[in-house]
Amino acid sequence: MAGFLNAIVGSAFAGKPVVTGGTLTSDATFFYRTFTGNGTLGVTGVALTADVLVIAGAGSGGGQYEGGGGGAGGVMYGSALTITTATYAVAIGGGGAASNAGTNGGTDGTETTFAALSTAKGGGRGGRFEGTGAQPGGSGGGANQAQAGGAASAGSGAGFTSYVNAGGNGLVGQAAGGGGGGSDAAGTAASATNVGGNGGQGKNTWSDWATVTSTGVSGRYAGGGGGAGTATAGTATAGGGAGAIGGTAGTNGTANTGGGGGGIREAALKAGNGGSGIVIVRYLKTAV
Repeated sequence: MAGFLNAIVGSAFAGKPVVTGGTLTSDATFFYRTFTGNGTLGVTGVALTADVLVIAGAGSGGGQYEGGGGGAGGVMYGSALTITTATYAVAIGGGGAASNAGTNGGTDGTETTFAALSTAKGGGRGGRFEGTGAQPGGSGGGANQAQAGGAASAGSGAGFTSYVNAGGNGLVGQAAGGGGGGSDAAGTAASATNVGGNGGQGKNTWSDWATVTSTGVSGRYAGGGGGAGTATAGTATAGGGAGAIGGTAGTNGTANTGGGGGGIREAALKAGNGGSGIVIVRYLKTAV
């Protein structure tokens, strides 16, 4: 009798995947599994059809003088992917750390990986005066003075689309840095009258995801950091940090949004750190 009942129960659930891992939330139609730190997605039974959002860590703002904004973490998105039965390691990229006050460097963000299925590239750090220029990255860092903004570097993954943009250029003779690139737009260039470039805007394509999972900033992910300026600093966008004017530090990018850090104007202060990345897996309630 027990064997017969087990067979009935087993047949009732035949053809349905079992999914584990991450923080589970839902709306009327979908389940969402969110990873803000390293973890494992498990799929057993049968394959799962899911949409997957992978965002890398962002670059820090540029230090010393005329610092450019940090580039946003690269964004990779795959729709209606077939995820076969297996365990999938999720590694969340960290945001780049800005150097301590009085030093000149900065750090690129690190990549986020969804097992071997997708890799999002870390954002490039902002450039600094008389030193290392803006770096390429998932989205590129903003430049200082006469240098060009960092180029965008697409991530990888079959069935995934990459959303990355370049950092804004610096402007020779101006005490301002370009903005870091964002997932929806390039960073803007520094302009005359010592105005820092704004960070590129982050995409709001996944605003419903942001609402359900309580992540993102105003429904957007992966905004670039603002460049520093003597007169006016570049603005923060979708988790990216604002650039600094004289006497203020750069603002950090928001954690788990892939937002770039803000650049600084004065060497005695500290640029903003880049924000860490995130992975979200979404699938139909009716699928499980």
